[in-house]
Amino acid sequence: MLELNMQNKFYPENRSSFNIIGEIPGTDPRLKDEVVMIGGHFDSWHSGTGATDNGAGSGVMLEAMRLIKTLNLKPRRTIRIGLWTGEEQGLLGSVAYVRQHYGVRDTLGFHPTGEQKKFAAYFNVDNGSGKIRGVYMQGIEAERPIFDAWMGPFKDMGMRTATISNTSGTDHLSYIGVGLPGFQFIQDPLDYGNITHHTNQDVYERLQPDDMKFNAAVVASFAWDAAQRDEKLPRPPEPGPLPTRGGRGAIP
Repeated sequence: MLELNMQNKFYPENRSSFNIIGEIPGTDPRLKDEVVMIGGHFDSWHSGTGATDNGAGSGVMLEAMRLIKTLNLKPRRTIRIGLWTGEEQGLLGSVAYVRQHYGVRDTLGFHPTGEQKKFAAYFNVDNGSGKIRGVYMQGIEAERPIFDAWMGPFKDMGMRTATISNTSGTDHLSYIGVGLPGFQFIQDPLDYGNITHHTNQDVYERLQPDDMKFNAAVVASFAWDAAQRDEKLPRPPEPGPLPTRGGRGAIP
């Protein structure tokens, strides 16, 4: 017989949560204060080691930054990486970052910060270790010709799709929610949805190294293209006020 004597303590605020932020500074005098971001969450589900959810995405983003830095490229805009905590609990890390830097919605309306107008784009990876096949445009049709051109070098390798569809459940939504262009890539599903996602099978052996290398090249290329473009990417509509519950207070 096995007996356990367990004591748990719950804190209203996590005392050890943090995001990881780094950047390659922009060099164009006119555009260097504008920001292109890439990112994904680094927290994981407790059952496994979080290799596909989302060690894969975090690794891809770090490698994309390494590629740009190693090639000694000098982007016009600043390219910034954000690795988020608390995604599994409700996008907490990216929501906190966006609120601090880009704006807040409440029942009275949307309240942007000064940094909001200097934001160019955000790209996210959080669908496992599968090869990138395209990108979700999150309902922003104006992105289609831009993304189609950026996919040009990768089309012969299977990245061909720019879909108007939305996808949910991960950190790009924190940006879309405050009227900023945030995007998630389309990936081969592999066994992510039916085996590794939030299970004890989410371990290192499930990663696909060749696909991750390809994904890092795609992300680095998209970040570079967004940093070099004369104009920021088209945006979704500016958000309105949050709805209320019975006319009393904002939905948190």
